[in-house]
Amino acid sequence: MALFQYSTGLSQIKVEREHRIKKNQFPDAAHDFIKEKLQDAKRLRFYKETDTTKNRYEAKFKKDKLHYSVEFDESGKLKDIEILIKEVDVPEDSWSKITTFLNQKFTKYKIRKIQQQYPVTSDEPTETTLNNAFQNLLIPSLIYELLVRGKIHEDRADYEILFGAEGDFIKMRESLPANYDHVLY
Repeated sequence: MALFQYSTGLSQIKVEREHRIKKNQFPDAAHDFIKEKLQDAKRLRFYKETDTTKNRYEAKFKKDKLHYSVEFDESGKLKDIEILIKEVDVPEDSWSKITTFLNQKFTKYKIRKIQQQYPVTSDEPTETTLNNAFQNLLIPSLIYELLVRGKIHEDRADYEILFGAEGDFIKMRESLPANYDHVLY
């Protein structure tokens, strides 16, 4: 019985590493998309994100004083657009639900990062998702992604938690701490 519980717990861990890559290592279709849609982006950087199931590519940049992350799959197809935000950018009712969840789930926690995510869906064209993200609109399909370091009972870990636009809990998974391989001891 204990073995079953242990293996179930492991399946919820997000094993993901992100590292910076050169522009020529980025998928051509994704690079063409960025060149066409993001003429006024500043500090454009390219990343490859690897986890246990697939590889994804991200372009991170600053536009209109906001920090964006545009994610693509291996073929260069747009998956989602994320904006780095703060607590005050989340509507009060939604934030109240989110903090209620966090207070019930953790004995102690610290929010490390909040992102507003605009996923690409089959319901609307990519152009609409792009416009919604760059106008920073609060729409029903919006997802809030929180990176939280939390303590459940005596165990402290990092978690990625997703909430809907209204602050409703969607999903939570444990993630590995940041990779510090670049630091020399």
